[in-house]
Amino acid sequence: MSFDIACKLARNAGIAMIFASAAFLSACQVRPLYSESSGVVEKLSSVGFSPASSRVEQQVRNRLIFLASRGAGEAVNPQYQVEIRATTSVADTLLTDSTDTSRAGRVTVSVTYTLRSATDDHVIKAGSRATTALVDFSEQEFAKQRAIRDAENRAADQVAEFVGADIAAALSR
Repeated sequence: MSFDIACKLARNAGIAMIFASAAFLSACQVRPLYSESSGVVEKLSSVGFSPASSRVEQQVRNRLIFLASRGAGEAVNPQYQVEIRATTSVADTLLTDSTDTSRAGRVTVSVTYTLRSATDDHVIKAGSRATTALVDFSEQEFAKQRAIRDAENRAADQVAEFVGADIAAALSR
């Protein structure tokens, strides 16, 4: 007799857990970020970016413009304004003891950004992102400088992808 009551209680508890899980999961909203119904594509195409003050910052800015407008170019009358500041640093990682020269390194590009509404200057999202690219150093100085520049470009493009995703996520809310 007590076994029947325990089975009924366990079954009722299981059914209650299923209903509670269903109620909890019904509150979740999963939808594509760039869907037409979300309006993110239109909002992204109306984003303007601050002028660049360095070569790496220009690389980040150009990539962000391309990502936001899907290749159509910069917005003429932006509804949103993004101020970006990019910095770069080069660190040696593999030193040769006999000559005290480096054979490899890391190039890190860091970006801080602030997304504002152009109408009322309200801050929608602010943050920072950083990306590191690895580089091999040649013994020839020009080749070394070119390798660093290529690594900066790779890191700048990658960090722009991260910032672009952050901006898209902020505008989708």
